[in-house]
Amino acid sequence: MAVPTFVDRVVLQVTAGRGGNGVASVHREKFKPLGGPDGGNGGPGGSVILRVDPDVTTLIDYHHSPHRRAEHGGHGAGGHRNGAHGADLVLAVPDGTVVTDEAGTVLADLVGPGTEMVVAEGGRGGLGNAALASSKRKAPGFALLGEPGDDRAVVLELKVVADIGLVGFPSAGKSSLIAALSRARPKIADYPFTTLVPNLGVVTAGDTTFTVADVPGLIEGASEGRGLGHDFLRHVERCAALVHVIDTATMEPGRNPLSDLDVIENELSRYGGLEDRPRLVVLNKVDVPDGRDIAEMVLPDLQERGLQVLQVSAASHEGLRELSFAMAEIVAAARRDRPVAEPTRIVIRPTEAAGGPEFSIKETGEGWRVRGEKPERWVRQTDFSNDEAVGFLADRLNRLGVEEKLLELGAAEGDTVLIGDADNAVVFDFKPMVDAGAEILGRRGEDTRFEESRPAARRRRAIQEAMAGRGEGETRADVARRLGVRVEDVDAAAAELGEDWGWDEDDPGKHK
Repeated sequence: MAVPTFVDRVVLQVTAGRGGNGVASVHREKFKPLGGPDGGNGGPGGSVILRVDPDVTTLIDYHHSPHRRAEHGGHGAGGHRNGAHGADLVLAVPDGTVVTDEAGTVLADLVGPGTEMVVAEGGRGGLGNAALASSKRKAPGFALLGEPGDDRAVVLELKVVADIGLVGFPSAGKSSLIAALSRARPKIADYPFTTLVPNLGVVTAGDTTFTVADVPGLIEGASEGRGLGHDFLRHVERCAALVHVIDTATMEPGRNPLSDLDVIENELSRYGGLEDRPRLVVLNKVDVPDGRDIAEMVLPDLQERGLQVLQVSAASHEGLRELSFAMAEIVAAARRDRPVAEPTRIVIRPTEAAGGPEFSIKETGEGWRVRGEKPERWVRQTDFSNDEAVGFLADRLNRLGVEEKLLELGAAEGDTVLIGDADNAVVFDFKPMVDAGAEILGRRGEDTRFEESRPAARRRRAIQEAMAGRGEGETRADVARRLGVRVEDVDAAAAELGEDWGWDEDDPGKHK
């Protein structure tokens, strides 16, 4: 089987890195076994980025390796250590690559060196229990999981970025022209469809340097897929001008320069989007006696149509200098009128309804299905093996209004609730106003060991309550002695809090 050297359309499967998990950790040191949460956050996963590289001219690398994956983020660790960021995967693509989804919707048109697109965004890292701590939840006993990165298939389609496109019937001499005008060395032979892939050549005329694309030969019906036109007409879409290369020495019956021009123009018109491009008509092979005679005969008719016509010979190089300067004039004018293209960065994100609700609920045959960016993301972040994490998820959903909306729609206790799409939904039994087992844990998502198993915490709470009824001139130490607390224990408790004994029930880190 022949190995392709030029590929201009591939289906690429990209997977971004997963975010690292946060960690639930407790600071421990001598005489302080429960020193507070210190779990770090997980690192974000790496993204998959397409970036225009002028040195890349084909998509053949992705034809051979169509699956690409970025690096995962690192997990968090104790001691407030965050996980490492996953490395981005940067994929070099040719200038003029169009990115579409599998349905054909254009996502981005990558033109200009350095232009890049985040085609798959890395997942966010999960928060550790240190980041989840608050005045109401002083010691979370859980952490959030990292989110998976985007996983999607995109279609990369190359549209060659050239200044001039050579179009015409097979064997009209396009490859010979580009070889004579530049240092390009395309395959040249005396049979049709010698050119199977676009060829690019660089031409210099005066102070103007431009590129010329030799597009595989077109025939009648090319816009509908006949011949190679269906595959390669896209490569003339970006050209500043089109050059009709017409064979004046063809021996095929029923063909002449005027009919050839009409056929090609009809195919370009049916393909669409090329009506505004300037045209040049090149009558090629005038070195052949019959070719020169035919060129002289059709020249007045072509000029009556308002076309600029040149007679050339790729074999003898006759008229090539005039042709190169005519093309350079068109290119220079197009560049003057073209706005300066700055490298851009494009990120694919799901579209959101402006001002719409944050979630939707629909009754289905399977149960009540909840859809929305926030609920689905929160479910992905939840470790369902941890009761505290499940209780935290229930609180988040309640605050968002999911439970209230379900009751409003008529959901009853015990009904099935599904969060997510049909292929990857998480199923719950609806239990309104129930704390999902967290009632035995104190506040949802809080490690009660920090409050109940530490004698110093109980002593401080008792002293603080007794301070409200202390006598005149009575110090905190006097109150402690009255309660039977030793002075050494009072001093140790004060050392834990700092110089000021005051603390807030809702915020133990806030001193009065």
